[in-house]
Amino acid sequence: MTAACQTGYRAKAFVVAGLLAASLWGLAACNKPHADLAYVPELAEKPVTLPDGHKIYVQKFEVTIAQWNACHAEGACEEELRAPARHNAANVPATGLNFSDVSQYLAWINKKSRHTFRLPTSQEWAFMAKTVLPEKPDPIFTDPDLRWASAYLTKGLGPRALKDQGSFSTSPEGIADLDGSVWEWTNDCYAGNGISPNPDRCPAYYVAGEHMAVIPFLVRDPARGGCSVGTPPAHLGFRLVTDQKPV
Repeated sequence: MTAACQTGYRAKAFVVAGLLAASLWGLAACNKPHADLAYVPELAEKPVTLPDGHKIYVQKFEVTIAQWNACHAEGACEEELRAPARHNAANVPATGLNFSDVSQYLAWINKKSRHTFRLPTSQEWAFMAKTVLPEKPDPIFTDPDLRWASAYLTKGLGPRALKDQGSFSTSPEGIADLDGSVWEWTNDCYAGNGISPNPDRCPAYYVAGEHMAVIPFLVRDPARGGCSVGTPPAHLGFRLVTDQKPV
């Protein structure tokens, strides 16, 4: 075989190999399962761009009673929830849920939607809520000996009654009710001061709302258990986030 023929042969082989690789890539892309949009919750209009440039896509509202009960109806979530009198279950946040309950819902929604959702970290939650949370009030008393009185009189200024979704503020990205009466579970474990948390055996998690609080993972009623400075959370609920836009 002449040098010219060898060169032509190698060039053709290279082109064929390239076409084959492109075909395989296209086939893999086509076979990649798309999310089942029937199970994907409504997301905020814009993603949240974190300080490091990473974007997360956040559920516009907290998970509702109706959404939760869909999980219960399929046997994936143990607790069945009831809407308050004169309220529609499709509009009321699902509350009275502990971290174990929320984990059941996450496993179910990820399977049904064919997409990976998770809880936000406490830092992610604080960042996306900073534009709607009220500023810390100025102390009523400036005398250092009366700081306890300032804290007593100014704490617990946030709303306490459970209301329909959309009853509170909306962030610039379109996330609703971050400043509402439902405190939201985060994915951050708390094991105690100076103790390195073990996610596989986590005794408590941070919940986010008027301020950060620590709630044991089996607690559903925050008034009966929790560790926080200030008023305990009013209601325990959650919303989902994802690192990739569902398609």
